Amino acid sequence: MIPYIVTNEKVRMPALLYGTAWKKERTADLVQMALSCGFRGIDTACQPKHYDEARVGEGLAKSGIGRDELFIQTKFTPLAGQDPKRIPYDPTAALPIQVEQSFASSQRNLKTDYVDSLVLHSPLFPYADLHQVWIAMEAIYERGGARQIGISNCYELDVLERLYMDAKIKPAIVQNRFYDGSGYDTDLRVWCSEKGIVYQSFWSLTANPHILGNSLIRSLAEKYGKTEAQIVYRYLNQCGIVPLIGSTSRQHLEEDIAIFSFELTVDERDAVSGLLPTS
Repeated sequence: MIPYIVTNEKVRMPALLYGTAWKKERTADLVQMALSCGFRGIDTACQPKHYDEARVGEGLAKSGIGRDELFIQTKFTPLAGQDPKRIPYDPTAALPIQVEQSFASSQRNLKTDYVDSLVLHSPLFPYADLHQVWIAMEAIYERGGARQIGISNCYELDVLERLYMDAKIKPAIVQNRFYDGSGYDTDLRVWCSEKGIVYQSFWSLTANPHILGNSLIRSLAEKYGKTEAQIVYRYLNQCGIVPLIGSTSRQHLEEDIAIFSFELTVDERDAVSGLLPTS
């Protein structure tokens, strides 16, 4: 089984999450399959452009797994990230109303009164809009609708620092693409660690195709009898990163679960950090 970490809101979060973006009509079956493989954390969003949140709820229900065993994370997606033809809230409403309507839609889709994590899908500009949305998310948190709140696609440390300073309820999660274009968020992740904020990575393999074929990764895979992907995910996990797994293959999902059966040494992690910097 996947071990858990405890966030700064005392929420138990699995060390691997199953990501449901771009699964379309297969969403329910894939969610059910991930859960049957041992995943207990599901990441989704109220964004019909890239997620079928209602089918996520269908897959959760069909799994037969109790709500208290699940970690469910969804997102409020600002207007700029929505398909103009399928916006899950009134686009003419004030930002706090958009957040409320989006969350109500998520509750219906996921068939739950609360989520374990509510994430802002991307920062808004000007900053006053971001702060307004965060206050609306804080209101959901304070009435028990979300056990913690966070932000995604936030690559500018000064924006995150300002939000943290102004926030009544501090972010528990930062979820970003893990890739060279952002310098692997090295400075941002150090700051998150200092503040007790969990860093979730997505596109951890997709955005780093050069890693899997690297001779160091291949040699570690041979040493431990694992795949190259398992070595990368285990490395990230041991560095305190919670990767999102989006595979549609049962074999790959079962392999992902199996990364906790071995542990890279400090020297091995230091060597891999030359490929994927983590500090």
